[in-house]
Amino acid sequence: MERKVGSSTVTAKEVKAALEKTRTLAAEEEKVLRMRHGAGASSTRAPLPRAAGDNEELGDELLVIEMQLLKAMRARAGGKPVASGNNKQVMTPAAPAPTTKAPAANATKDKIVRALRKKK
Repeated sequence: MERKVGSSTVTAKEVKAALEKTRTLAAEEEKVLRMRHGAGASSTRAPLPRAAGDNEELGDELLVIEMQLLKAMRARAGGKPVASGNNKQVMTPAAPAPTTKAPAANATKDKIVRALRKKK
């Protein structure tokens, strides 16, 4: 195998610029190129490119879907209060009703706890 005589050196800046322009690489391929050439990721403060591009209607639909998903995720986590719309009302998650032991959930938990205690 012969060596190439006319090879050139690629700088980290060139790799970084090329990676910002291309959209055909997989995430793993991009990571390998950045690591190989020492090209850090573009600014972490920079906004991500929008999937809608210049289509405002599609952008609005995607924003609504994103807001619905965030609201559902927060409600499911039961953590932070979720504001709905522009009316500044804050919805708090409902307190769980006092119930007796849920046999399926506690049985699984008890099984895990017993297994962990045996490991000691």
